[in-house]
Amino acid sequence: MSKQLKADLMLLLVTLCWGVSYYLVDVSLNDMGSFTLNANRFLIAFAVAAVLAFPKLKNVSKETLKYSVLLGTALVFVYIGATFGIQYTTLSNTGFLCGMSVIFTPVMSCLIYRKLPGRKLALVVAMSTAGIALLTLKDNFLINYDNLLGDLLSVMGAFTYAIHLLLTEKAVLNEEVDPFQLGVFQLGFTGVFNLLLAFIFEEPHLPSEPTVWASVLFLSIFCTGVAFIVQVIAQQYTSAPHVGIIFSLETVFSGIVAFIFAKEVLTFKSYFGALLMISGIFIMEVNFEQLKLNRKNKIERNNH
Repeated sequence: MSKQLKADLMLLLVTLCWGVSYYLVDVSLNDMGSFTLNANRFLIAFAVAAVLAFPKLKNVSKETLKYSVLLGTALVFVYIGATFGIQYTTLSNTGFLCGMSVIFTPVMSCLIYRKLPGRKLALVVAMSTAGIALLTLKDNFLINYDNLLGDLLSVMGAFTYAIHLLLTEKAVLNEEVDPFQLGVFQLGFTGVFNLLLAFIFEEPHLPSEPTVWASVLFLSIFCTGVAFIVQVIAQQYTSAPHVGIIFSLETVFSGIVAFIFAKEVLTFKSYFGALLMISGIFIMEVNFEQLKLNRKNKIERNNH
């Protein structure tokens, strides 16, 4: 198994956790404000990671801290979009629209590096775009204005997450940056920034009910701590556009969770959109040229 495939499988597991997270965020918001929730989940995640891996966090470089601040700032806006989006639109819409990072990431990457995307990537982006449109638009393909504010916030979250992916890609290529330390310290800065906002706009507090505690702990450990550390490490072996494509599956997982736990039923059009996105992931992951070469070699061996 190649390092890129291992990285992609790790990222797929992260995506599954994030698909579940939208429902858990909805549960948690019944007890606390958005900034308070994000402060709790990121600071708990940072505390757990710091305790378990303290020896690896010593002797951190200035470059690592600099990129940690930048990534933490980007994540604040990502979670403003995602968390507030849940309050003003459906769980399914938030999950689907946050998946638009799959479109923003390769487009921004092409603009930054001034190169056209490969044919496979262009095809997958087009399929993902069509899939997201089918998932989010009404049956008559018009915008649902009742959810417009939440939808726009979710799109903002997707856009800033694309920035986060590209910043991460740049950071892990820097020899002075330790990817593991970067993954941990970005959690701490994100938590601190959200806590400051919580003191300004809310009354921060810890969860007050066992159900909310369970939701916040799962969000903190699996959807935040493990997820962002794995993402940073995995991005050493794959590209930001590739990561964005894999993360588009988050929209499908969030839709499944919304259906099972929140009883949100999708239309046939929406399910077809989900199928398009899954097909796009398959196309991106399979090396068709290598398969053709292997098949050709097998035929030649059989002939001899």
